[in-house]
Amino acid sequence: MKIALIGYGKMGHEIEVIALERGHNIVSIIDIDNQADFDSPAFLSADVAIEFSRPETAFANYQKCFERNIAVVAGTTGWLEKLEEVKKACTDTGKTFFYASNYSIGVNIFFAVNKHLARIMNDFPQYDVRMEEIHHIHKLDSPSGTGISIAEGILQHIDRKKTWREGTEGTPDELLIETKRLGEVPGFHEVVYESEADSIRFTHDAKNRKGFALGAVLAAEFVQGKKGFLTMNDLLKF
Repeated sequence: MKIALIGYGKMGHEIEVIALERGHNIVSIIDIDNQADFDSPAFLSADVAIEFSRPETAFANYQKCFERNIAVVAGTTGWLEKLEEVKKACTDTGKTFFYASNYSIGVNIFFAVNKHLARIMNDFPQYDVRMEEIHHIHKLDSPSGTGISIAEGILQHIDRKKTWREGTEGTPDELLIETKRLGEVPGFHEVVYESEADSIRFTHDAKNRKGFALGAVLAAEFVQGKKGFLTMNDLLKF
C-alpha cells in the first residue's frame, strides 16, 4: 500500500516506522514547509493519506485530499465543528474518510467498557462520576478528543448527568473533566465513580505512542476499497 503522511511530528514518525514494518511504502511526507507537495506526483500516487497535524490546518488538509480523490485516515482532534461537512462530502461525492478520536486498540476497548459501566451505574445514584485526563505539554486541545469521547459515552447512559464541563467544580448534573498537561505523558484517562462508601476507578494509561500508530495503520489498511465515513466501530466491529 502507498501511504502519504500529512504531519511529521512524533506521531508521524511513529506511523512511518509501523507502516514500513508492515510492508507498506511511504510515498510522500507533507509538513508545514512543503505544502506544494500536495500536487506532487508522489502524493497523487498514494492510496491513502494518514493525517496527524494541527487542529487549525486539519480540515484544509482533508479538503486537499478530497480534491485529489485520496482516502483519508484522520488523527487530528480539535476540528470537529467541521465534522458534518466531512460527512456530507462522503455521502454526496463518495469520498473515503476514517475518523477516530483515538486510534489505540486499548482505548477503543476502554470506550466500549466505559459505556457498559455507565449503563450499570445509572441505577446507582449514590455514585457521582467524574473524569481525569493527563497528556503531554504539546497537546493543543483540552479536553482531548479522547476525553470528550469518554464523556459522551457516559452522558449517553447516566441520566443524572446532562453535560460535561472542564474543571474541578460544577453543578451536580455536570460531568467534570480535570485536565492536566505534564511532561511527555502519551495519554492517561480515568473515570471515577465515588460514593460515601467506596470508589470505583476505571483507567487507561498509554505507555507510548506505538498503540496509536498501529491503530492508524490498521485503519489505512481497512479503508482500501471502501467508500464513506468510517470509524473504529467499523474496524473493530464492537
